[in-house]
Amino acid sequence: MTAEDYLSGQVLLIDKPLNWTSFQVVNKLRWKIRKSFNLKKIKVGHAGTLDPLATGLLVICTGKKTKEINIYQGQIKEYTGTFTLGSTTPSYDLETDIDKHFPTEHITKDLIQETTKQFIGDIEQFPPVFSAIKKDGKRLYEFAREGKEVEIKSRTVSISEFEITNINGLNIDFRVVCSKGTYIRSLANDFGKTLNSGAHLSALRRTKIGDFHVENAVSIEDFINSFSN
Repeated sequence: MTAEDYLSGQVLLIDKPLNWTSFQVVNKLRWKIRKSFNLKKIKVGHAGTLDPLATGLLVICTGKKTKEINIYQGQIKEYTGTFTLGSTTPSYDLETDIDKHFPTEHITKDLIQETTKQFIGDIEQFPPVFSAIKKDGKRLYEFAREGKEVEIKSRTVSISEFEITNINGLNIDFRVVCSKGTYIRSLANDFGKTLNSGAHLSALRRTKIGDFHVENAVSIEDFINSFSN
């Protein structure tokens, strides 16, 4: 691929590794493209953030294709992952430590399967307080880290598919197909509440965005190594 290819616009599918932010991935790719072709600047952006503790599909746009980011952001997404029952965290995932424990003796496999039906269709969801959503000019996670309480409004999201793929003790593997703006961390928290217990997200992988599939994505390392210099 040439410098002109990247400037005129490319859609790159990257399999984001664990513990990388989406911003770090964009920066790494931008740096490599600029360095390889001696470019002063090039636009590079992603079409939908993945949390550092999530892996999977990042759609990266370069050059003129960055104008299409909003199109890709609005497309249906698919995730797989694991809920862990019986405990919660302030961030709804493993970014923060477990703060509460709940009984799980009453939870059966049938109850878990039945509970998924309550989350199919349009649902009201509160975003996690540890999220990048802005309120009064600040990110919600900034308020959370300062220990400040802030009122968060619910939003309507749509879940078209929600299936339990495996149950291993308190670890529940799932697959979800959902609309833009759905927080799987919030789904984990709400799922635990609906079971009259608690739950947090212990693993998450994005597998699809629209017609793009993670099976067609490359690692950051493979992308970097694809350049001859």
